[in-house]
Amino acid sequence: MPKKGKGGKNKRRGKNMSENKRELIFKEDGQEYAQVLRMLGNGRLEAHCFDGRKRLCTIRGQIRKRVWINQEDIVLVGLREYQDEKADVIMKYYPDEVRALKQYGELPEQLRVNEGGDFEDYDENIQFTKEGAQSSEEDKSESDVDLDEI
Repeated sequence: MPKKGKGGKNKRRGKNMSENKRELIFKEDGQEYAQVLRMLGNGRLEAHCFDGRKRLCTIRGQIRKRVWINQEDIVLVGLREYQDEKADVIMKYYPDEVRALKQYGELPEQLRVNEGGDFEDYDENIQFTKEGAQSSEEDKSESDVDLDEI
């Protein structure tokens, strides 16, 4: 008899899902790149499109529960012909795809995205002290004391 694992139908559903590299999809007519400004709930979000407009976007059903979209993510939206202030999210770009789009010149260079690994820049000038710690002048005077003399 086969050994059953834990997880049920959701575990079985994910077996055919592969995390392989996917083909980079560029925008076409009626589509635009956008950066998520804030999540509104109920499958909706507010996004700043790179054509300079702010739009209310709806996450389409196919990616609604499979792909998690957060603030500052880059998405591809389909523009509506009859409502210019609304759009539909077609896909989310992963950080390596965003870097590739920047290299191809599809996205503006000054675009700042949540990319892991940027923390090294901030650690250089941080100094930690304990509460009630002595100042550096007091530390110097204590370091001059020879412990062998005591």
